[in-house]
Amino acid sequence: MQGRAPSLAPSASLGLRRRSGHRQLQRQLKGNMTTLSPENSLSARQSATFILEKRKPPIDKTEWDSFFDENGHLAKSRDFICVNILERGLHPFVRTEAWKFLTGYYSWQSSRDERLMVDSNRRRNYKALCQMYEKIQPLLENLHGNFTETRNNIAYDIQRLYDKDPLGNVLVDKKKLEKTLLLSYVCNTKAEYQRGFHEMVMLFQLMVGHEHETFWLFQFFLQKTEHSCVINIGVGKNLDMLNSVITLLDPEFAEHLRKGSGAVQSLFPWFCLCFQRAFKSFDDVWRLWEVLLTGKPCRNFQVLVAYSMLQMVREQALVESMSGDAILLACNSLIDLDADELISAACMVYAELMQKEVPQPLKDFFL
Repeated sequence: MQGRAPSLAPSASLGLRRRSGHRQLQRQLKGNMTTLSPENSLSARQSATFILEKRKPPIDKTEWDSFFDENGHLAKSRDFICVNILERGLHPFVRTEAWKFLTGYYSWQSSRDERLMVDSNRRRNYKALCQMYEKIQPLLENLHGNFTETRNNIAYDIQRLYDKDPLGNVLVDKKKLEKTLLLSYVCNTKAEYQRGFHEMVMLFQLMVGHEHETFWLFQFFLQKTEHSCVINIGVGKNLDMLNSVITLLDPEFAEHLRKGSGAVQSLFPWFCLCFQRAFKSFDDVWRLWEVLLTGKPCRNFQVLVAYSMLQMVREQALVESMSGDAILLACNSLIDLDADELISAACMVYAELMQKEVPQPLKDFFL
């Protein structure tokens, strides 16, 4: 979101480009609905239909509280709650608490008192990590060149970050954001800092009220999504699986993409940023992310989201015999999307996929 308003609004020049994403998604949905056999993948198809046709209000505070008994123990099944989140989403007033369950910050089996203790421990552990970082910072500066380079990259990224709303009100605390990113880099042995993390963590800071919550929720988000947005861990796997899905479901488009050398592999920013630049609002970004956290309708749902977006440029790419670079440009122009429509389309892709003879690597990836 460098140099962009927090509403994720496109620039004037981008706004002049062709924006047919909504219509293409609707056509894709209608096509899938007529070709799928009614007895297969019923759950995914029902969810897709529910999202777009029912448009039931998101889960609000009253309904969320009804999921728990008087002691704060879960009164509904985790599966029931996650399906409802997939189909309806979360009201902003319950998102922070719900995400603590979805990420694993809280256990689904915990009581209210146990969660108070967990939160106290998370706060205390975060403070200890901050103290540890202050002690070892001189050592890192002297012995690890990567630390200095990473710190400079973080500072540069944050400096360029647009942190105000359209009225000029400051939305995020850049100093706290920098602190969270540095601490995450030092403490996370699996996911080093990469460009784009500053935008992701900004969304966590906007959602929660305390530093320790921002830090832990981001760590747990990375773990829960199997580090799918991390370049040296999950991004390459996502791109390989995306290629496999295209080959299985759309051989004609797969053949065309093979002619455009590297077109699919160049879509890595979609995964690195977890699609946040494709949406018209932060609420849409959070909506998709919380679906990824539910594990519904499948694991690694982000690949089916990417496939659904790629289908939005398919017709133009084939009709105009677009090159790989032209396809990439068209994909990068997919902004201002509606999260509900995209999630619904991806659910339909999953329903279609489950009717195929799926190779074992794909089966293991999604199930």
